[in-house]
Amino acid sequence: MLKKAAAMFLVLPGIAILLSCANTSTDFLYSALPAQNEINAYREDPNSGVLTTLSITPITAGEGVRSLLIHPSKKFMYAANSLEDDISLYDLSVSGAITEVTVQGRTPAGTTPSLLVLDKAGQFLYAANTGSNNISSFSIDSSSGALAAAPGSPFPIGAEALNMQVSPSGNFLYVTVGIAQSGTTGSIEVWPLTVGVLGQIAQVLPTGTSPFGLAITPNGNFLYTANFGDNSISEFTINSDGTLTVLGTVASGLADLSSPVALLINNAGTFLYVVNQSSSTVTAYSIGSDGSLALIPSSPTVITNSTPSTIGSDATGHYLYVGNNVNPSIESFAVDTNTGALTAVQSDRLGSPTTSLALTP
Repeated sequence: MLKKAAAMFLVLPGIAILLSCANTSTDFLYSALPAQNEINAYREDPNSGVLTTLSITPITAGEGVRSLLIHPSKKFMYAANSLEDDISLYDLSVSGAITEVTVQGRTPAGTTPSLLVLDKAGQFLYAANTGSNNISSFSIDSSSGALAAAPGSPFPIGAEALNMQVSPSGNFLYVTVGIAQSGTTGSIEVWPLTVGVLGQIAQVLPTGTSPFGLAITPNGNFLYTANFGDNSISEFTINSDGTLTVLGTVASGLADLSSPVALLINNAGTFLYVVNQSSSTVTAYSIGSDGSLALIPSSPTVITNSTPSTIGSDATGHYLYVGNNVNPSIESFAVDTNTGALTAVQSDRLGSPTTSLALTP
């Protein structure tokens, strides 16, 4: 996935909140630049969505730093270093500064760790290793943020992981797999989780071609994949036992889907945003109570720069951020929390493409 699409992405849902006064919270955004082995840090204005580069930028990171993830406690950040086969731990300060914890060194993972995800409680971290076709699982020390490999880790999954998400309950790991550069039909695997350990695979279902995008509604009822190769979105219902039932498919003929590569669902579970790499657009859908998708009237929103690949949301859900590969940049959008419509706010140039956006939860 990420090789052909030149992107790994971190999808962070936001929550729609109506404010009666100015928001005075301080939030931060971090972007991974693997070509430069660096991390950029920004302060987000919670009332405008404007990003201000912190003076600590750029921050030297591990080789091929590809995926960033902030712990729910806001005390730690993790970075997958794809060319070192390890994971870095950073202490995160209230000022937005990050300091790598080097006492025990970086934590070994599998070959080419390219994507990190956490369970909702922040007790376990999972790393998809695209070079060794397996997933490393770690427990997290709540005081120090240190990682400890789960028994049996890494766990083989039989194919290259293109994306993965943990269910809101923390009991299942959903992994889209395929051969990223072949354009072949992909599939989604359902793995039960017990204290961070992957059990016997519960189900495998076909998706569209190259399912790079993956998102789950906050209530845990529905799951969607963005199928890069055939310009479609696969829709699934999540059953009580964690297995999936095919709900339907949204095809390119029904909306502007052009190499969809990333998905984001707001925390209210009412809107799904789709990043289309070829058309350089973000397509917005409303999510029905039955999980069905309907294109909202204002969609698509055109991205100023080209070849978007990553998407993230701030904690309030009032702003979305999109990373672009060609003319590398991060673009900011204001979200109408009633209609889901997007309005462009700002564009910040980057020295090279970003593969991950991590925002303060």
